[in-house]
Order: sequence, then structure tokens, then C-alpha cells
Amino acid sequence: MIELRKADPQDCAVLHAMQVEAFTGLLEKYHDTATNPAAEPLEKVEARMAQDTTDYYFIRTGGRPIGAARVQRLAEDTCRVSPIFILPAFQGKGYAQEAMLALEELYPQARAWQLDTIKEEAKLCHLYEKLGYRRTGREELLQPGMTIVYYEKRQLPKYGERI
Repeated sequence: MIELRKADPQDCAVLHAMQVEAFTGLLEKYHDTATNPAAEPLEKVEARMAQDTTDYYFIRTGGRPIGAARVQRLAEDTCRVSPIFILPAFQGKGYAQEAMLALEELYPQARAWQLDTIKEEAKLCHLYEKLGYRRTGREELLQPGMTIVYYEKRQLPKYGERI
């Protein structure tokens, strides 16, 4: 079972180090230094943290951080997750799925959730599709063998809720 803890500006160095560890495997596989989070400088994490529309969360289990996620509030009813990651030693245990559902619960006003991932990473695509995310039809070829695919999840209002 996971818990989410909101990160503060003083957590940026830890978030950055975890991000580098989590995304290094994909960086080594695709050699994508332009968009891979493992290739980003600490200053990029700090700049995102400073945005009024951004919240970072540590994904924790057993009291220790095992990953993190950034939620960007694009509009009153629309949020975007980018990035979300689990450290390699904790991957494949369902923590990302749990974290995504917990994040969605933190923003009940959100009727739409957006994210993107690497199309060639079947496990990642399967995870998001299992959670109800649907491909928007937008894809972006970053390089041969690496395409970014965009997803969205629409939430229906709960019974009795005003729309």
C-alpha cells in the first residue's frame, strides 16, 4: 500500500536524484537526451516546483519514498501527470497503479486527466489503459523507434453532483 506526501521546494534535489535513477534505463535504451527526465538538470525540477499550477508528491511505502509524481493543474477541471515514476527496485509491484488512483482522488474537481508515454513501452501503455486512459490519437515521433503517445481519461460526474 502506498501513501502520497506532498513535496516542498527543499525536496527538489531528492526528487531530481530519484527521477534520474528511475529514468536512466529508458535514457540508455533510447538515448533521448532531449526529453528524457534522467537528462534534465536539477534547475528544471526547481522551475516546475515553483509553478503555481504544479504539485509534486512523493510516492511512499513503509515510510520510505519509492517514487514521485507531478500533477499539473491545466484548468479547473483538467490535470496532467508528468512525470510519474517508481524507482527500479520497486517497479512491477502495482505501486504506479495505486499512485495514479490516489492522485486522481486528490483532485475530485478534475474531469479530465492527461499524460503521455513512449508508445514502444508496452507495459507503460498497458498500465495507463488498464486505469481507463484512452489514446487521443495524437502521436509524436521523437526519433526512429521512439514515439510519444498521448492519453486522456474523462471522469463522469458522480450522481447528484453539479456539472
